[in-house]
Amino acid sequence: MAEHNMNPVATADRKTLVRALAQVLPAHALLHSEEEIRPYECDGLTAYRQLPLLVCLPENEAQILAILQICRRFNVPVVPRGAGTGLSGGAMPMAQGIVLSTAKLNRILTIDAHARTAKVQPGVRNLAISDAVAPHGLYYAPDPSSQIACTIGGNVAENSGGVHCLKYGLTLHNVLRVRLLTMEGEVLEVGSEALDSPGFDLLPLVIGSEGMLGIVTEVTVKLVPKPQLARVIMASFDDVVQGAQAVADVIAAGIIPAGLEMMDQTSSQMVEPFVQAGYDTAAAAILLCESDGTPAEVEEEIARMSEVLRNAGARRIAVSATEDERLRFWSGRKNAFPAAGRISPDYYCMDGTIPRKRLGEVLLGIAAMEKTYGLRCANVFHAGDGNLHPLIMFDANQPGEFERAEQFGAAILELCVEVGGTITGEHGVGIEKIQSMCVQFTRSELDTFFAVKRAFDPAMLLNPDKAIPTLHRCAEYGRLHVRQGQLRFPELPRF
Repeated sequence: MAEHNMNPVATADRKTLVRALAQVLPAHALLHSEEEIRPYECDGLTAYRQLPLLVCLPENEAQILAILQICRRFNVPVVPRGAGTGLSGGAMPMAQGIVLSTAKLNRILTIDAHARTAKVQPGVRNLAISDAVAPHGLYYAPDPSSQIACTIGGNVAENSGGVHCLKYGLTLHNVLRVRLLTMEGEVLEVGSEALDSPGFDLLPLVIGSEGMLGIVTEVTVKLVPKPQLARVIMASFDDVVQGAQAVADVIAAGIIPAGLEMMDQTSSQMVEPFVQAGYDTAAAAILLCESDGTPAEVEEEIARMSEVLRNAGARRIAVSATEDERLRFWSGRKNAFPAAGRISPDYYCMDGTIPRKRLGEVLLGIAAMEKTYGLRCANVFHAGDGNLHPLIMFDANQPGEFERAEQFGAAILELCVEVGGTITGEHGVGIEKIQSMCVQFTRSELDTFFAVKRAFDPAMLLNPDKAIPTLHRCAEYGRLHVRQGQLRFPELPRF
């Protein structure tokens, strides 16, 4: 596994920095011994690790402002961190920088059941919001698989989704307002609790910015009424292309399910012994299609979806009869990642998005890549919006397997771009996909991204070297992809 190495800050400077931070933080909120900072060496992308210079655990906004002021004075980079569940290395530390964790800002500040909003601090867990507002018959819709642990601040940074994002949207569609602090110490409030806000709409810019524009200190989220009933169809197909076409057929029929997920046979056979969800492990692919609403609405939609799926070639259709069975059907999909850990020493979870109509083509392409790279891949994804999560399984103890897994992942992302998609859906770019950005965007587009970054952070100290590749990096990546004088995907713009 790789560790990023940078020349460390001189010992004397580090001591001065510690003394300065100790003036604004209580002792328990400033970690600097190796034993204390070791847990922060990586996020969910554990293949890359780096010990930070220090870790700060502020307990309020004033302390965050003071930390940023000190780091600006010392020219020290700041890497924001939530729960550390991110999968793209967005919270990986820098040897010369500090990690600023918002984990202690974990209060739900207000709940307005009439307006259906909640104002929360960034360290509040995703699932904790739904638990807190359940007595009002409400919940927070985005439900990433890590919702039991991931925080709202991290969800904002990565624009997280979940299995119900097709109908209810991503974080972007469920956040009304964000309060954040820039590296310059400016307090910004973007968005509004009203239907619109004055000035440029900066909320979509901040959500998904991967901690590069500011430190989130407060988020106002939208709540939705808990549906009276929800039921799930599990449909089995003998062919993955047939299953993928069924996804397009459901949407083409004018149906927007609450959730529309797909798993290939490798995934269902991997998951079933782990959670006993009742999956058809003999099927080449299974679809999970959820309907929610009033009992009458659900009954009608389930009937319509079942008809579409049968016409698309489903050989078996099972519908959840109870709430426990519905949750069991979803438990398999939500536990795909830990299930992979039971059958493979290591796995690499990718994240790309493609047009729904190209699902079958891309799945066949991934199957061909399994032979090329000599590695297995389990496919689980948000089929309704084309967000793929291939799980590449490998053994890091075998020489060269990790490198092959990375190459396999990069090839999947290039295929996503080739068919008109993008290199990420909800995991972010971080350090994991930074080289693939060179395939997706032109130099002028990347320069525009840098210009936006400088507008918020002129010193480039906030989560630097993430998400946006430099010209040098793109040039190096381009050279790596020349094979026998032929550049892969020559129709894509290069610079």
